[in-house]
This record gives sequence, C-alpha cells and structure tokens, in this order.
Amino acid sequence: MKYWTLSDDPHAEREAHKYGNPAPSREYLLAALESYGKPITHENMSRMLGLEDEELIEAVRRRLAAMERDGQVLRDRRGAYALIDKLDLVKGKVLGHRDGFGFLLRDDGKKPDLVLPPRQMRRVFHGDHVLARISGRDRRGRDEATIADVIARNTQTIVGVYRSNTPEFGILIPENPRITQEVIIPHSACGGAKDGQVISAKIVQQPATRVQPVGEVIEVLGERMDPGMEIDIAIRSYDIPAEFPPEVLDQIAGISAEVLEEDKQHRVDLRDVPLVTIDDESAKDFDDAVCAWKTKSGSWKLLVAIADVSHYVRPGTPLDDEGRTRGNSVYFPGQVVPMLPELLSNGLCSLNPHVDRLVLVCEMNISQTGAISRYRFYEAVMNSHARLTYNKVAAILDDKSEDGEALRAEHSELVKPLKNLEELYYLLREARAERGAIDFDTTETAIIFNDERKIEKIVPRSRNNAHKLIEECMLAANVATARFLDKHDLPALYRIHERPTPERLDKLRLFLNELGLAVGGGDMPTPQDYQALRETIADRPDFDIIQTVMLRSMNQAVYSPQNEGHFGLAYQAYAHFTSPIRRYPDLLVHRAIRSVIRGPRQTNTVLRVEGAPVEPPSKWCPYTFEQMLELGEHCSMTERRADEATRDVESWLKCEFMSDKLGEMFEGTIASVTQFGLFVRLDEFYVEGLVHVTSLPSDYYHYEAEKHRLKGERTGTTYRLGDGLTVQVARVDMDDRKIDFGLGDEKPRPRRQPRKSRGGEGGAGAKGGGAKASGNKPSNSEKPATRRGPRRTRNGPRKPSPNKG
Repeated sequence: MKYWTLSDDPHAEREAHKYGNPAPSREYLLAALESYGKPITHENMSRMLGLEDEELIEAVRRRLAAMERDGQVLRDRRGAYALIDKLDLVKGKVLGHRDGFGFLLRDDGKKPDLVLPPRQMRRVFHGDHVLARISGRDRRGRDEATIADVIARNTQTIVGVYRSNTPEFGILIPENPRITQEVIIPHSACGGAKDGQVISAKIVQQPATRVQPVGEVIEVLGERMDPGMEIDIAIRSYDIPAEFPPEVLDQIAGISAEVLEEDKQHRVDLRDVPLVTIDDESAKDFDDAVCAWKTKSGSWKLLVAIADVSHYVRPGTPLDDEGRTRGNSVYFPGQVVPMLPELLSNGLCSLNPHVDRLVLVCEMNISQTGAISRYRFYEAVMNSHARLTYNKVAAILDDKSEDGEALRAEHSELVKPLKNLEELYYLLREARAERGAIDFDTTETAIIFNDERKIEKIVPRSRNNAHKLIEECMLAANVATARFLDKHDLPALYRIHERPTPERLDKLRLFLNELGLAVGGGDMPTPQDYQALRETIADRPDFDIIQTVMLRSMNQAVYSPQNEGHFGLAYQAYAHFTSPIRRYPDLLVHRAIRSVIRGPRQTNTVLRVEGAPVEPPSKWCPYTFEQMLELGEHCSMTERRADEATRDVESWLKCEFMSDKLGEMFEGTIASVTQFGLFVRLDEFYVEGLVHVTSLPSDYYHYEAEKHRLKGERTGTTYRLGDGLTVQVARVDMDDRKIDFGLGDEKPRPRRQPRKSRGGEGGAGAKGGGAKASGNKPSNSEKPATRRGPRRTRNGPRKPSPNKG
C-alpha cells in the first residue's frame, strides 16, 4: 500500500487557512481513493495517510461523510468508500409520476432520462437526489435504473388530505400528484386534524423499500372546499416560497417608499417624453413603458423603459437571495405570489402614472425595413404620462370606435405618440414575416370568478393590436439586449429555444403525411419552413389540430449563458430584459448591462451621464460562467415549477366548475388520443376530460400513435385528433383532478380536409404577419390510473406505458 502524507496535499495551505487542525482536502482524498483502486474503509484510509492524531482521524471521517452527502463518494455495506466514477453510477434528480413510477433526470445532462420502476420509487420522494445504476430495460426498450444511494432528501414537508383510518394512526394522501406514497400519521402527531381536512406534515421518517414514510402534522390548513384552498395547497405542494423571511422585511423597512432625489441624479431625464404603460385592466405592476417617433431621415426611434429593479436589489443582499430562490412571480387565477415584496413590485419598481420612477432604457434606431440599426442602454428617470390598457389603446387607434372618440378627447396629447407606435408595429410585423418567425395562433383562456371565488365562466382571452404592438416593442428590446450581451461577452442568461429533435420531427412528419402535408427543410427544418406550413393550413377546418401537433414537436425554451439562438422567434440571439420585477433572469441581465454603463470602458452601446460614478464591473455583475450555468438551470426549474403549480390549480378549479354538471351533454373536440382513450376539450368551456376506451362502442381499438387515432378493428370506426364529439359528463374526481366523459353519440364528426396529393415539400405563399410565437412546449395530458375492465387496444402493453409528466 502506498503511503500518503499530509505534506503532499497540494491544497494544505488553503485548508490551514480554514481550520486550526486541518484535515486532508477533498481533492487529496479523491486522489488517494483513485490510487487505492478499490473501496477503502475510514480506518484504512487513515492508516494510508499515516494519521495517528485522533482529532485528525475524526476529521477525515467527517470529511468522508460530507463527501458522501455531496455525492462525491459512495459508502458500501461494509462501510468502505469508493469513487462514484469507478462504480458506473449515475447521479440525478427523481421526477415522480402520478402512476407510481418515475424518471431519473441525470446531473450530467445526458439523455434519455432513466426510468425508475414503482419498486424503486417506494424508496424515495419526487425531488430527491440519488445515485443509481442502469440495471436493464423496460418493455419499451428504455434504460431502467436501480437506486444505489440517496444523496439528498429534498422533501421535508408534504401537504395533503388527512384520513383517520384506525384508532392508532391516520394517513396523509399527498396533493402533489408526483408523490404517490401515503404518509402514516400517528394519532399522537395528528395535531387535532379531522378526517378530510387539508394538513401540512413534517416528514420524520423518510421512505425505504419496505418502510412507509411517517409524518407529524405541523399545520391544519382547513377544509378542502374552502375558497382559495387550492392555491394554498399548490404553494406548499410545489415548494413555492410565499412568505418573505424577516431579513428581507428588515431590508425593505429601510427603503424609502418614494424615489429619493439623490437617486435621480446622474441619469438621463425622460420626464417630458410621453412614455406610457399599456397593460391588462387587472394588472397591478407596470414594469415597462414605451414611446416612439419618426426621425427626419424616415427611420424610427423606439424607447423601451424598464423599471430599474437592479438599483434596489443589489447582489448578495437578502432581497437578492430571496428573488433568486423564487426565480419568478407565480400567477395563479386571481392571486399572485410575487418574486419581490409589494413595496417594490407595486411601488418603487412599478411605473405608476404621474410619479417619478428610475428606469433602465433600451433606445433603438429602427430602419425603414424594420431592422434594429443601432441601440444603446442608459439609466434614466421618467414620469409615466398615462396608465393605459390594451382595450383603451385599441379603441383610441380605431377611428371608427365610439368609445375611441371619447378616449381620444381624454388623452388628446397621447394620440400622436400612440399612432406612432401603431405605425412602427406594422413595420416590425412586416420584418417579422420576412424573418420567418413562427406565428402560432393559440387560444389562451381566462377564469372569471364570482364573489364566492367560484368559477362563473371560462372565456378566451382576446388579443388586439395593442397587445401585439407592445409585444413587438418588447421583442425588439430583448433582441437588442442579446446583441449587447454577446458584443460585450457578459455573464448573463440568454433565452434559448433549440430546434426540434429528430424524434419529434419524425412524429410530426408521419402525422402530416397522413394529411398530404409536409414540413420543408429535410432533417433540419428552419422556422421559415414551419411558418410556410402554418400558412398553408391557415384556412383548413383542422387548422387548430395541425398547429397543436406542430407545437408538440417543439422543445421548451430555457435559460442558459450559452447563446444558441431562439428557433421559434427566428433570432440568432435572444434574452429577457423587460420584466425584472417578476423574472430573476431579467434582473441578472440588468446587472450585466449596468456593469458596462458604470464600467471604466465606454462604448457607443451605452450612455453614461456626466458625473455618474465609475465602478468596477464586478460590483454589479459578480458572476462566473459556471455560476451563471447554475442560475440558468435554477431559473428554468422555477419557471417549470410555476407552470405546473398554476396548471394544477386551474385543473382543480375546472373540476369544481364541472362538478354540478353531471349528466349534461356538451359538444367537444378530440384534443389528444392515447391508447387508453380520448381527451376531449369542451367547445363551450375549454375544459378537458377523458372518454375512456372502455366507454367507446364495443370493438377492439388499435392505437395508431403516428396517426393520432384509435381505429375499431371490426367496425372501422375511427376517432382521430380534431374530430368533433358529443359527450356527457360522467364523473368528476376532485382529488385526482380528472373529469370523465361518456359518448353522447357514437359517431365522430371529422373536422379535416380529405387527403390531397402534394406538389413538393411544405407550403408556399407570402409569410403572414402576426404577433405571437411560443417557445414553450404544451404539456401532454397524463394518463389516468389503470381502470378495471378489459383493455380494448391490442397493440402495446396491457397497462398504460409510462410517459413523462
């Protein structure tokens, strides 16, 4: 055995600065393990290092334990430590599925993710960090994993419904669908909870292979049907921070509620420029203001002024730490969990009308062809000339509107600036069409509540030219921002949207082929190819369905310090600049920009007012590339978390809305086809439910995934994506957030054109203008729990196969 000595440790000096009696560094212990070549106990490691001092031996034990906790080494059943790399183990995060299995999302980012069977998921909770080894393949040929060790238990509290089962204990049924284990609650730890109430419990015994988790009640939230309970549950189930910690409140208490005069100094004064905010009627925070005018040369000047959040939220402060943890504001129906306290989000950093506010400005020159020819950023002080709404602006711009006449009289001094913005919008829209951005036209819905917070109706959100005008202004500012970041090589986050994967493209092509359609571009279609196809199908009755399948072929947009462009918007570089009140990546971008404005080197892309302080860039942007990578992953996660939580709340509310409509008949459209049935979206309410395959007319139904249809073997009856159906509300399950439909008539109503021979790949024609392109992938509906009764599909496994939720 080779003997190692502490004097050989290359990091001994660093350790000596930290500790009075320093232990060997982690790097040195890893090198020793590598040299030893096989698992080694703590005792033998101490011997190998020539340690005799009991304190040092104990320090090595503690360090090895910490390295095990952090996933650097693994300890076997004999207590011997080994390098992870030598054991062919994979580190990753557990992603639970409502049907009991799960996935391992690999830390190394490699794809595909590994499948965790139900027997493995019994050992862990969703969100735990584990070490696993590939142990075989499942029935679909995917790699399965066996958990070797749990590195970190990340579920410490669970919210759910309490059921008092026996005299000795009750159980907690988790509300988070990704946690499928029931938690035992001894009656001595039930906290006075009554059967059926919603509780929050601390986990006092984590799950194991043959051991159920045990918890104790820390809070009784109330009855399941209490108004607003669905949001309280979602906040706790998805670990969304809702209360600001004392240190944040202390910091806020020291901030003036008004903009200080000293803070207005050394900034460009825009208070006389007719900047206005344009938002929804219900908006409470206004973080962007716009203004545009035509220059003598015929080009355009566009100002996008954004609330200067980075002035108030400095790196390393409690406010910054909390903002980073939250990642973004979460917008539930009727309630917001803000990223920043209200003093900032609705006060100092909200561009309220007729008060001075600090802003960071992106000033752009737009050419006569709609291209950004020049841009620069600067700190400014502004005073919003009006708080306008989309509907008001649309009316002002509509010369034939009766409401518009009164509004034009009320805001006479703003009519010309608004007309300028409209003219610029048309120019930017034309440039967007020339660029070939994908112009998906999706329907968003709004939930309207009554006074008791019960759904009164669900309505589509209408989009007028005012919405589109603001969107184009924000897109322009975000593009200028991305160019700025790239030019100055700044550590910040881009918004990236990768091109579709080959697997998703194959599925899209198979579907399109059935309709006599194709997307151009071969194996590497461009946004222009997608947009050309969209224009080809624009007038088809099955337009919505084809567009849905096109959307599902897309990747989800994420944050990364590596610029990889934005496929959907057809930009070579794109970043988020316009919402630092509610998105932490935008705040990071503002800091990067300020580091140049205040930095020692001046450039024509920034303007610094004479007398403004010159400061080292690290004061505002103290991040390494590696830190920014972690921040990108974290912010992408918090964005997905918010999406999941809000979808969960909306699903519950829709179930409640449908619960008094049992037996009623509605017209609907098949929105998704699976081997276990049809998901149908009601045309009137935009609510989805399942027509289970066992509810279809008696036959054996073949599931043809590439054609998005179920086809009866004997009768030939085909149920296909996009077909119309009359359905009857059969069952509403509030706990599982599921609605079951039965068929009101047996025959589907096709909403598609017959197959036509195609003359070449993809569609042709002028690229239409539009306003919205989404980089986000719609979530796929999750399959239901297995039902009793015969399975009526013959191709594929008898039970539903795992699909990622």
